[in-house]
Amino acid sequence: MPPAQIAPTARVHPDAQIGAGVVVGEFAIVEQDTAIGAGSVLEPYVYVKRWTTLGERNQISAGTVLGTDPLDKNFSGERSYLRIGDGNIIREHYTISRGTAPESETVIGDENYIMTSGHIAHNCRIGNRTVIASCALVAGHVEVEDDAFISGGVVIHQFSKIGRLAMIAGNTRVNSDVPPYFLYAGYNVEAKGLNLVGLKRAGFTPADIQALKAAYRILYRSRLKLEAALERIEAELRGDSVRHLVAFIRSSKRGICRE
Repeated sequence: MPPAQIAPTARVHPDAQIGAGVVVGEFAIVEQDTAIGAGSVLEPYVYVKRWTTLGERNQISAGTVLGTDPLDKNFSGERSYLRIGDGNIIREHYTISRGTAPESETVIGDENYIMTSGHIAHNCRIGNRTVIASCALVAGHVEVEDDAFISGGVVIHQFSKIGRLAMIAGNTRVNSDVPPYFLYAGYNVEAKGLNLVGLKRAGFTPADIQALKAAYRILYRSRLKLEAALERIEAELRGDSVRHLVAFIRSSKRGICRE
């Protein structure tokens, strides 16, 4: 791999770790105590702040700021971290904060596609292969599991959790936990059915999908109380995805979106 290419107007601290093949564009800034993994590209005006780590092959578009101080009145300036994995695309004018508590961290996994003009707040944990569309706002301590799709203009309340392969429609307000595999929409987030396209693309078999359809009907159409619905799902249905769905719901601290 070729050596790093740093534009003459960029400012890279001598203590920053810059991997092979990294491209740092015009007027970009990389502070001390940072690491940029091999093959990553920072376009012009990207700002990578202290205690931020990027893995390999990340593409960071112009005007993005990584490792911002958390938007939290309790923050008092101690060291905390932003850790970003491999192969992510983060488009123009995005901000991602590091953790609030000393030595805490915000974590972005691998191969996520994060679109323009949005924010991921302190102490979030974003999984792998998610899509976060333009102008989505992700508040502090939110967890997003692998392969979730968050459409444009979505706002996610702090401490909420988004399940694997969940798909949330544009301009939805997420103020409770969102179980995996389903579609959601509405001013206050409501379940609308299975994410069939996402499930098929992820390689789910017809049997997997039928089991999740049955679980959806029990959970959202049977009028059973939540624990009774979960017990019926466990008694009648099998498969790893069904087990993950039940475990997600049982572990929810905020409660899931359910009338």
